[in-house]
Amino acid sequence: MFLFLQLIWCCFLFPVRSLQETPPATVIKVVFSPDRRPEDPNSDSLFYQPHRKLRWSDFKATPPLRGPSAAVSYTSFAYEGSSLQRKDTLQINLTLQVFFVKSASWVKSFARDAYALEHEQLHFDITWLVALRFQQRIKNMELTVEDFDSIIQYQYIESFREMNKLQEAYDRDTNHGQDPAAQKNWKRSIGEALATLTLEGALTPHLTPLSADCRTVSTFNTAW
Repeated sequence: MFLFLQLIWCCFLFPVRSLQETPPATVIKVVFSPDRRPEDPNSDSLFYQPHRKLRWSDFKATPPLRGPSAAVSYTSFAYEGSSLQRKDTLQINLTLQVFFVKSASWVKSFARDAYALEHEQLHFDITWLVALRFQQRIKNMELTVEDFDSIIQYQYIESFREMNKLQEAYDRDTNHGQDPAAQKNWKRSIGEALATLTLEGALTPHLTPLSADCRTVSTFNTAW
């Protein structure tokens, strides 16, 4: 199960200068990089790494006594940014942060098996996928000096909305992981979607394109 986020964490750090003081930029260059900080066992946040899969020991919160869910993963994404003016080029540097919050994620004792953990991992993978889509969208847009900040922030909000909708669809279609066939289709679709995003080494390399049923694949093509 995915825990919906109501707050948006977005830190965009640009020099405070009026447009009159900024030399006109004829070229805008956007440079993305994933947050690849080393894992800190003492940190409450686990940043997405293709080779580092979720473990049940990452789920630190105490599960509620009642409720239908066997496990909850609290995942989200954000970005940090800065800009640098060099002659006729404005370079925008953005760092993608895709993370899992340990203190907000929990699992009940009876659900600690490999199949349930795969379901939770796919929630994390979906968040990574949406972050890469956000990256792709920004890199393909025509930005201007006057409005690049507001455009990026707007697209982030739209991607955040997409993430929640996609996570909801995943839980609904798989009945929170209780439908093995639907779970298999979603795993294939996520793998195929990730395999199409070959942006600056951010691709999860071990996921290869697989075919899923048309209904599941169409979910990824929906304009949320």
